[in-house]
Amino acid sequence: MTQRFKTSMAMMMALLMGIFAVSVNPGHTYASVDVDAESAILVDAETGKILFEKEADLTLPPASMTKMMTEYLVMEAIEEGRISWDDTTKVSQYAYDISANPEFSGVGLRLDEEYTVRELYEAMAINSDNATTIALTELIAGSEGEFVQMMNEKAAEMGLPDYEFVNATGLNNSHLGDNHPEGTDPDATNMLSAKSAALLAYHLTNDYPEALEVSSKPTLEFSGQTVTNWNWMLPGMPGQNLKQFEYKGMDGLKTGYTELAKNTFTGTAERDGQRFISVVMKSETRASRFNETRKLLDYGFNQFTRQEIFPAGESIDNQSSLPVTKGKEDKVAIETSEALSTLVKNGEEEQYDIQFNIDEDLLDNEGNLVAPVEKGQKVGNATLVYNGEENYGNIISKSGQTVDIVTSAGVEKANWFMLTLGAIGEFFSDIFTGAVDMVKGWF
Repeated sequence: MTQRFKTSMAMMMALLMGIFAVSVNPGHTYASVDVDAESAILVDAETGKILFEKEADLTLPPASMTKMMTEYLVMEAIEEGRISWDDTTKVSQYAYDISANPEFSGVGLRLDEEYTVRELYEAMAINSDNATTIALTELIAGSEGEFVQMMNEKAAEMGLPDYEFVNATGLNNSHLGDNHPEGTDPDATNMLSAKSAALLAYHLTNDYPEALEVSSKPTLEFSGQTVTNWNWMLPGMPGQNLKQFEYKGMDGLKTGYTELAKNTFTGTAERDGQRFISVVMKSETRASRFNETRKLLDYGFNQFTRQEIFPAGESIDNQSSLPVTKGKEDKVAIETSEALSTLVKNGEEEQYDIQFNIDEDLLDNEGNLVAPVEKGQKVGNATLVYNGEENYGNIISKSGQTVDIVTSAGVEKANWFMLTLGAIGEFFSDIFTGAVDMVKGWF
């Protein structure tokens, strides 16, 4: 064997080993998407399935992505009738001082003017205005400090895994000086993980889809001036220099920047009924946060399709029925109540199983259903199980996607005569079994 051949073989083996190493552990090598940001995540906006993540549990300053929680609480207050879109308010000295500070994004509020909730909300969501955000918190809660308590309570209610809200805007508290919210540290900053930001965006877009009607607007007319959305990926953004960032289907959601947080972006786009939510945190430049978001969304739209994995009425061979006691039938068939569908990565159609989980609280001590049994009666749930390598989990459910398991038919309760005969039969059966055991004991 020549030295050249030995060298070629060694190089080939090294290459194969490298490919193998990437394929067996893609969740840690980020082989699916090369995202140039400290933290990132891509999520199916319908089911919460995580399609990709990079250090998504790392807690970082979210900057103005914080305003997604403020948006949610404003929408909730409107839904509950505590405020309306047409309500008007003047701004406080605190909000005015923030608006007049040229270091912060602002639409130029005036102390002597009244603004509607809609005007304030749109300036917050489109132009990331900090002063209008503060004005809304004061309208809803009386003070930003009280509103911050609401933010943290709602985060707990949503099940955000990693969060700390200290103000409503996403600025560092040090930016606010003596006006930092009561009960918070003067040097504190909001903290979120990419996973928490994605879950917050999931709740905002699913609970209040009208939020996307606002966040999708490229520009806003406010008090006689035109202000521009900071989301450069929106179709129809003004200025030729922004056309390079335009992304088909993009309609939200929230950008952010502070010196500490660097550039952050929670984006969402929909094409042909499929919506994705992406989060990029601590990206180096304004442009890069959009370029990295494009990578994530392209990966979702190009590599995944929604497929029905198991149809409604599915059963498992060894769990196709449950035993029934005190009924006219001694068992009943069970099946899934609806189809199990998910986003499937290209080539992974065979990587899914179904798992039946019977609710044991519905069974007697012998594991039977007790008649009568209704048709369509829920007896447990079925879980979709993914057996592939890139299993990142789900932001809304630890168990993944589930549907109900129900009975395929009803079973009537047996009449008293048949139940009596059954009891007599069981009685003599027990006597016979006892006698046989006794005789066996003699020998």
